[in-house]
Amino acid sequence: MYLRYFGLNEAPFSITPDPAFVFLSPRHRDALAHLMYGIGKGGSGGFVQLTGEVGTGKTTLCRCLLEQIPEGTQIALLLNPLVTPRELLAAVSEELGIDVSASIDSTRLLVDGLNRYLLAAHERGERVVVVIDEAQNLSIEALEQVRLLTNLETSKEKLLQIVLLGQPELRDLLQRRTLRQLAQRITARYHLSPLGPKETHLYVRHRMQVAGAQRNPFRRSAMNALYQRSQGIPRLINIIADRSLIAAFAKERMDVTSAMVHEAANEVQLGERQVKRVRWPLLLGATAVVAVAVLAVASFSGFQLPSDSDGKESESAVMQVADEPETEVASLPQPVPESLPEPIQPAMVEALDKDWLEGHQQVVWQGLAEIWRQPGAGFAIQAACNEDDSLGYACLRDQGNWLKINRLGLPVILVLQNGSASYLLLQGVDDDRLLVGAPGQLTTVSRESVESSWLGSYLVVWPQAAGWPSFVGRGDTGPAVATIMEMASLVDVPYHGDRVFDAAFELWLKDFQARNGLETDGIVGRNTLLHLMTASIQEPKLLRTWE
Repeated sequence: MYLRYFGLNEAPFSITPDPAFVFLSPRHRDALAHLMYGIGKGGSGGFVQLTGEVGTGKTTLCRCLLEQIPEGTQIALLLNPLVTPRELLAAVSEELGIDVSASIDSTRLLVDGLNRYLLAAHERGERVVVVIDEAQNLSIEALEQVRLLTNLETSKEKLLQIVLLGQPELRDLLQRRTLRQLAQRITARYHLSPLGPKETHLYVRHRMQVAGAQRNPFRRSAMNALYQRSQGIPRLINIIADRSLIAAFAKERMDVTSAMVHEAANEVQLGERQVKRVRWPLLLGATAVVAVAVLAVASFSGFQLPSDSDGKESESAVMQVADEPETEVASLPQPVPESLPEPIQPAMVEALDKDWLEGHQQVVWQGLAEIWRQPGAGFAIQAACNEDDSLGYACLRDQGNWLKINRLGLPVILVLQNGSASYLLLQGVDDDRLLVGAPGQLTTVSRESVESSWLGSYLVVWPQAAGWPSFVGRGDTGPAVATIMEMASLVDVPYHGDRVFDAAFELWLKDFQARNGLETDGIVGRNTLLHLMTASIQEPKLLRTWE
């Protein structure tokens, strides 16, 4: 609807992987180089593993790869890995054009047919590569079958190369002891992290130019806000930017402001058009029942914020909104109960009831406050998730799946999409059930009934002092560094070095970030801080069992 208004030839922020709009950041070029290595002779018949968060561009890179495959290379592309081992063999064979009509019911016959094809391709001087997208969804049995395929070989070389593309959960899956033989055969690994602030700016400009724009309508502060709200994930950038252009068109504005970006992001991520006080990226604070290191974060007071009257921007605030007026938060006050409600036996239902969910919207923020043993903090938590970072809590919007939420180990708020967005307070996850609801109205529902309207977006909240610095990096000193060191000594692979943020700790931190699917920048920002903190939190915890 806005194409003619902005002088565009086509929509600049479509989420379909159009090759004409491909933007290869340095990290995307590195990832593509790893994939090219994998299908070339450098792969040596092993596995190549590429991981990245949802929406970071793995599928787009896969399409780029298919357009650049060397001559004499046969590719079998599997887009749906939710198959049995035999179905996987059949799918690979069909992708390569092998007739499986006579062997579809026999694993041995399928392997024999595939082996004959590979030997014939080898004699012709061709290479055969299997590319499996969304590989984190492969079963253990299917992964073992994939490993066995790499045993097909001549006396000098392997006949098949495997490329695995998946979300960070794939790395966790391959660390299982039962899959150690497969892990040992991975010859190249690369984790595709989101775009940084500068790359996000370049990405927006690139897509606008390809779409025919003569000028970039996004103000600098709007692009800063776009990075903050998308966390550099290209798919989210596209969705938020598209809605921001619609907002500018509706208001008959030629420029997109940061206020429009925040409003668009709320539609996408929160489903609300609330007016907010934006103070990115200052963090929040309160107290809660947590371990010593987290208490230090919650009560931190060793960092002084610059006053608004000095006319200068804070050097620690890398993203400042400078060209729109601030407006107050528009939301209802939360009731403060005199005491916490007693837990009740959760009811079991097969599906999430729409009427129950509608009523749940009125208590979701207060419910999370009660879980944190701060029954008066419902308003503060709601404000935190609307970017009002002055009332004692921090809120992180993230994308993931059940495995990622389980690994985080904290109660979260799922953002559901049923025409309009709604919230669901999640307190427990097991194999096929979810424990949802605020204390006093807990309900157990099937995962399936929630997955139909959950696209992977969730909110996680924790108490944190208003004076906590936005970023802590190499060379910084003070109470924040001491707290971070305390937390680092409590994680699964603890840090035991000197309690200073030096090169050694930066190296350890980058490894920690890589293990947790974070951007490996060696800086403790909000996402890294949360992952460091989770090992220190005694309660609340995401429940694994309940009755």
